[in-house]
Amino acid sequence: MKKIAQSIVRLRKLILTVAVLLLIPSAIGAVATRINYDVLTYLPQELDSMIGEVALEDDFHLASTGMITVEGLPTNELIAMKKDIDAVPGVTQTFWLSDVIDPSIPTEMLPADVQQFMFGKNDSTMLIVRFDAPSASDETMNAVKQIKQVLRHDCYFGGMSVILQDTKALINEEMPLYILCAVGASMLVLFLSLESTITPVLFMLGLLFPIAYNFGTNIFLGQISYITQALSTVLQLGVTMDFSIFLLHRYQEEKELRSSNEEAMVTAICKTMTSITASSLTTIAGFLALCAMRLTLGRDIGVVMAKGVALGVICTIVVLPALILTFDQQVEKYKHRTIVPKLTKLSYFVSKHAMPIVAVFLVLLVPFVVAQQKTEVYYTLFDSLPQDLTGIVGTNKLGEDFGMTTSHFILVDEDLTATQVSDLCDELKDVDGITQVVSLDSITGPGFQTELLPDSVTEILQSGGYKLILANSSYKTGTDAINSQLTEMNGLIKAVDPNGVITGEGAMTKDLIEVADVDFKNVNVWSIMAVAAIILISFRSLSIPVLLVASIEAAISINMGIPYFTGTQLPFIASIVIGTIQLGATVDYSILMTTRYHEERSYGRTPREAAQQSLEHCSQSILTSGLTFFAATVGVAAISKMELLQSICRLISRGALISMAVILVVLPAALMLLDWVIRHTTMHWLVPESSNAKKSDKE
Repeated sequence: MKKIAQSIVRLRKLILTVAVLLLIPSAIGAVATRINYDVLTYLPQELDSMIGEVALEDDFHLASTGMITVEGLPTNELIAMKKDIDAVPGVTQTFWLSDVIDPSIPTEMLPADVQQFMFGKNDSTMLIVRFDAPSASDETMNAVKQIKQVLRHDCYFGGMSVILQDTKALINEEMPLYILCAVGASMLVLFLSLESTITPVLFMLGLLFPIAYNFGTNIFLGQISYITQALSTVLQLGVTMDFSIFLLHRYQEEKELRSSNEEAMVTAICKTMTSITASSLTTIAGFLALCAMRLTLGRDIGVVMAKGVALGVICTIVVLPALILTFDQQVEKYKHRTIVPKLTKLSYFVSKHAMPIVAVFLVLLVPFVVAQQKTEVYYTLFDSLPQDLTGIVGTNKLGEDFGMTTSHFILVDEDLTATQVSDLCDELKDVDGITQVVSLDSITGPGFQTELLPDSVTEILQSGGYKLILANSSYKTGTDAINSQLTEMNGLIKAVDPNGVITGEGAMTKDLIEVADVDFKNVNVWSIMAVAAIILISFRSLSIPVLLVASIEAAISINMGIPYFTGTQLPFIASIVIGTIQLGATVDYSILMTTRYHEERSYGRTPREAAQQSLEHCSQSILTSGLTFFAATVGVAAISKMELLQSICRLISRGALISMAVILVVLPAALMLLDWVIRHTTMHWLVPESSNAKKSDKE
C-alpha cells in the first residue's frame, strides 16, 4: 500500500490531468443516458398486470393513452381540436363519437353503455388519445407537451402519459435546485467545521470527479429512474464526503509528525485506507442489498449508488491527495477558527457514565421500535406529486365527471363468445365500486357482425388474440377497497377465462403493494447480513459486527418510528430504501470510532481511556461528516414539490443526525462496557500498535 501511496503523491500532476480529461466522456455518457419516469415499469414482468400491460402496448396501443375531458365545447370546435391533436407527431389516433356515428344524432338514441362512457356530468364528453410509443418514451412526452398547447378552454388532460410528462417537467425544473442546494448547504457546513477556507472548495472539486464519472457510466445501464437521478448526486455527495474528511484530518495529524507534506500524505493514505475500505465496502454492500428487491427500481438505485461510492473511494485516494498537495500553500494561508469543536467534555462524560447512558438509551429505544411497526405507508404514487399538475387535475376530472377514479383494463381470449363476454360484463357491473363496464360485445350485443364496425373501434376493443373490457371504478388506487374489488373481479374473470388478466394503474399498484411487502423484508435482511459480514472480515471479530450493526439499526428504528408519533404517512419506496441507505451511509461513523478505539487499546490504554480518546479524536470528523450529510439532504426536502423525494430526503437527513448522536454517545460507552466480550471474540485485538506500546492493558 505504501508504494501505491508514494506513486499517487509522486504522479499527482499527471493524475489531475487524466481526471480532468475523463470528464469529457463522462459528460457525453450522462447526456446520452435515458431517464425513466414510470415507476410501475419496474414491476416483475411475470405478473398478470405486467403481462396485460405488454399486450395493451403491443396489440392495442392503449398502454400509452391520455383522456381529455371537454366541458361545454360546441361540436364543431371539438372536432377542430380533435384534428389538431391528430396532427401532433406521436399521436396514433384521437377517438371520439364522431369516429363511429354522425355526431348530430341525439345522444338519447345511443346505447346506454356508450352514453355512460362517452358523456358525463357538467355537459362533458371524453376524447381518448392513443400514442405511438410507450407512456414514458420521449416521443410520447413530446406529444403530450404539444397537445397541452392546442387544448381549448375547459379541457382537462388526464391519464398516466400526462402525469409522467408532468413529472419529467417538474424534475427537470427542480434538479438544478437540488444540486445547488445540496452543494451550498454542504459548503456552509464545511466552511464552519474545517480550518481552511480553501479546503471546502477542494472537497467539492474532489467530489465533482466521481459524481461526473458515475453519471457518465450510467450509460452502460441503458437507463435510470428519475428517482435515482434526483437522489444520486445528493446521496453520493453526502455519503462519500466521509472519506474526504477522514483523509484530511489524518493528513493534518501526520503533518505534525513527518518531515514533509509528501511523507505525511503517504502515511495518511496508508492509515486512512483501512477505515475507508471497510466503510466503503459496507456502504456498497448496503446499496447492493437493494438489488434483492423484485421491484427492479431497487436494483436501479442500488447499482448506481454502489458504483458512485466505489468511484468516490478511488477519487478520494487518488485525486483528492493530488488536489490537497497541489494547493497546500493556499490551504495553509487562508485559515480561520472552526465552530465544530472536538467534544472533549462529552468524551469524559461518556467514559465516566457508560452504564447509565446505555441503559437509558435501551429504555428510550423500546417505544420507537414499537412505533416503527405502526408507521403508515401509502402506495398511490400520484399522491406524492403536486395536486395542481395538469395530469393530476385532468385525472381527477375524469373521476368527477365520468366516475373514472380508476380504470381497469381486462383482457380475455377472443374465442369467448359474445354471450360469455356480455355475461361477464354484467357480473363485473355488480361488483361494489364499479361504475361502468364497456366491451365490444356489450355494446353491439350477441349476433352483431363486428366486421361492420370501423377499424378504429375494433382496434381499440379487439386485437392480438384478446378482447378488451374497460371497467371504471369509483375507488382510489392503492386503497384496501380497490384491492378487494380487484380480487373479486379476478375471480370472476378466471372463472370464464383462466388466462384472463387485469391491468391498469389499480392492478399494477396492487401488485406493487404485494411485491413491496416482500421487498422490505428481503432488503433489510440482505443489507444487515452483507454489512455485518464485511465488518466481521475487516475486524476479524464476531462481536463487533453485531454491536456496530445494532447501533445503526437502533438509530434507524428511532428514525422510522418518529413518523408514527407525528402522524405522517410515508411513501412505500421511502420505507423500503431508507433503512439500507441509513445503514450503508452512516455505519462509516461507527467503523471510524471502533477503529480508533482499537488503535487506542493497542497503545495500552484502558477501555475507559480508549473510549474517551476515540470519542475526542473522532468527534470532529463524525460531526463534520454527519452535518454535511444532513445539510446535503435537508435542503432538498425543504424545496422539492414532490412528496416522494421530500420524504426520502427528510428521513435521510434526520437519520444522519440520529446515527451521528448514537455513534458519538452510545457506541463509545458500549465499546467500553463490552470490551471483555470484544477481546475474547476478536482475533489479535490487543496486538501492540508499535514496539513501544505497552504489552498489557491496565483495567
